[in-house]
Amino acid sequence: MTHTDPSPRSTLFNPDELGFDPEELRAKYRVERDRRLRPEGSAQYIAPTGDFGYYADDPHADPDFTRAPLTDEVDAVVIGGGFGGLLAGARLRQAGVGSIRIIEKAGDVGGTWYWNRYPGVRCDIESYIYLPLLEEVGYLPTEKYASGEEIRGHAQAIARTFDLYRDACFQTEVTTISWDDTACRWTVTTDRGDRMTTRYVIISSGPFSRPKLPGIPGIDSYRGHTFHTSRWDYSYTGGDQTGGMHKLADKRVAVIGTGATAIQCVPRLAEDAAHLYVFQRTPSLVDERGNRPTDPEWARTLTPGWQRRRRDNFLTIVSGGWPGEDMVGDRWGDLSQRTQAAFAELGRTDLSPDERELVQEIADFRKMNEIRDRVDAIVADPATAQALKPWYRYPCKRPTFSDEYLPTFNRPNVTLVDTEGRGVERITERGIVSNGVEYEVDCIVFATGFEVGLTHPGFTGSPSVQGRGGRTFAEHWRDGVRTLHGMTSHGFPNLFSMGTAQNAAAVNFVHILDEQASHIAAMIAQAEERHARYVEPSAEAEQEWVTFVRRTARPNPVLAECTPGYYNNEGKPVARPDGYSGGAVEFHELIRKWREDNGFADVLVPGQEQ
Repeated sequence: MTHTDPSPRSTLFNPDELGFDPEELRAKYRVERDRRLRPEGSAQYIAPTGDFGYYADDPHADPDFTRAPLTDEVDAVVIGGGFGGLLAGARLRQAGVGSIRIIEKAGDVGGTWYWNRYPGVRCDIESYIYLPLLEEVGYLPTEKYASGEEIRGHAQAIARTFDLYRDACFQTEVTTISWDDTACRWTVTTDRGDRMTTRYVIISSGPFSRPKLPGIPGIDSYRGHTFHTSRWDYSYTGGDQTGGMHKLADKRVAVIGTGATAIQCVPRLAEDAAHLYVFQRTPSLVDERGNRPTDPEWARTLTPGWQRRRRDNFLTIVSGGWPGEDMVGDRWGDLSQRTQAAFAELGRTDLSPDERELVQEIADFRKMNEIRDRVDAIVADPATAQALKPWYRYPCKRPTFSDEYLPTFNRPNVTLVDTEGRGVERITERGIVSNGVEYEVDCIVFATGFEVGLTHPGFTGSPSVQGRGGRTFAEHWRDGVRTLHGMTSHGFPNLFSMGTAQNAAAVNFVHILDEQASHIAAMIAQAEERHARYVEPSAEAEQEWVTFVRRTARPNPVLAECTPGYYNNEGKPVARPDGYSGGAVEFHELIRKWREDNGFADVLVPGQEQ
């Protein structure tokens, strides 16, 4: 929220005592936001087609793989083999479901960790709370922040532990899902000619599955080598995820994009390339990483249930609460602790909502000042340091964490090309033009991320889902999302969705997915135990939830003032948010209480299975 008018709340903090003027920071933030706003919004990105159509290929799978079409029946089909799909499969297995078929377009499980194998890739959430099912699998990560290779290995371990490979279909995409009301079964077809039937379908296609490219003029004219970070071309660079890209020793390499992926791969490229150009539109918020090996002494103190306690503790903190201790103890909890300290500093409990918002903003300013001071302390060249400073509120972009990224710009073979918020002007046959200067390069690496948004078939239409009477999800959601708790919809029996529509999200999204998987498995277990005909929310229960979500929806006022990014739809925040406004902690408690209070009566349709 922009604060421009003098009001009594301004007396809560004295600029002289703060050491900075809040209004000057607000003005600076507005200037930086405004020069980055683009009328086309998200349309500035393009899909990897045409000359870039090779992104549809899977460089890690067997190109000659074939199999006969399947016409069998399984108890449950899970669409997607990332952590969401794996968690769904694991929780279904624990609930006693027999045959579970994961259908995944990639060559193996892992989701985003299957595709992203760029050098330096690792999780930015502590691995002890990010990697799911650690206690069930019997594994403890080797580092506080695990590498991508270790995470992918853990995904495979989950599939083995819960026997999810047995019926899995890889290198396969679902095309249609249609309901037979007489048989109480779904028919699932795929691009490999499969026509299988199943009682239950769980959709977990994931938010980071479709890479995007910048729609820069001339992008098709470049004659050098290109690839997206999610399709890293080690045949061109040499090396692997740990580095050692010896084939770049005589190459001039450009990276377009400075988000979380670039923060991780830029230091590795700088070590191996003859020269590295980093093209920046908006600098990332780069905080301390502090990675370290897992302490065996600490590991011996862990008792059953430790992972749930630890991740619940983390979720409470990043959601703005304070549980009395910070079990994770990393930089994710800084802003929450600073906010609590700011309230304590005032020593008042009678603050108005407007005053509380100001206290939160002051805590945010202090944190971001610290982030900018860190840039000055690390980067030697003053002009480069100034360009690397982020001028926006902490919630505007997903924070990044690295102890290597900022020092990289002290290397003589690294050039930061700051586009001053405008982005790259154009791409030529030989290189990249920014601020009127052409930089000739041998290779362009697109660190431009993924299409982020609702991936539910109700929005995308893929795969085509036809429920009772042939009604499609697109038709059911014509006037907006319609679900109960974001996971089931009236008219689509035994069909469950995992994602962010009409429920809650948080930075540790795997935790969110586990709560959803557990909730879905509980509904299915109750359906089996009570011999229900199917699971389907009543029209009344669905409408009640839709009304509640829409009535309580609160657009985030901070996002409207943020510099453009995927958090605020590139500067165009959605007018009517579809998420649960109370946050993840509250939402998880809500669905737990729903189960305890026999909310199943709203979704279980009686009658013997046909």
